[in-house]
Amino acid sequence: MVTTNSQAGTNVEEIADGLYRINTPVTLPGDAGGFSFNQYLIVDDEPLLFHTGPRRMFPLVHEALSHVIDPSTLRHIAFSHVEADECGSLNEWLATAPDAAPLCGTVAAMVSISDLADRAPVALADGQAISLGRHRVKWLDTPHLPHAWECGFLMEEHTRTLLCGDLFTQGGATLPALTTADILGPSEAFRRSMDYFSHTRNADAMFERLAQLEPTTLACMHGSAWSGDGAALLRALALSVHD
Repeated sequence: MVTTNSQAGTNVEEIADGLYRINTPVTLPGDAGGFSFNQYLIVDDEPLLFHTGPRRMFPLVHEALSHVIDPSTLRHIAFSHVEADECGSLNEWLATAPDAAPLCGTVAAMVSISDLADRAPVALADGQAISLGRHRVKWLDTPHLPHAWECGFLMEEHTRTLLCGDLFTQGGATLPALTTADILGPSEAFRRSMDYFSHTRNADAMFERLAQLEPTTLACMHGSAWSGDGAALLRALALSVHD
């Protein structure tokens, strides 16, 4: 792990081949404890950033990414759904990388990004994949899982990494970049204290579809990324959210 900003604690670490986790710890208001925001960078012929971070966090994320590649070479600015921590600094990244475009699902492009972004988005249909070079990412529509009509995830097929957004959100500000320890228990404890799941009736089918991809790394937006039997963990989460 390389700490790229000692004051903020922002750091970057490679968690899979050519795939880097950028992490910034924060303190939540009151006595809510620590939290963290992650972005994921795929280094390839066409570099991709998944999650932008909030707009006010842009200088920290930009600084961290600069330790890996020249930010101006980014080609894809991708995200799961439309929230500040997912795409709040989208336009700042588009200004930094003149050849980059937003990469999102068709619903996000239609209802938000075509208007909000300073450059036209590339809208991926459900199941559509694009090559970055050695890496290949496939978009999966997951409406309302865990929230937002436009929600979806990217599966990176070379490393078998599921860029899974707000699934398995863990509290805490000092968690390891990549773990094989239990994240289901901590993430479900966090969810039950602040229930951000929509509990869509289609959740079981979507969880099973994700499990059938058999990811070996889960790139979570908040907390540690996880390595192991991703299919089993996704199926366990599907059961747990019914409790």
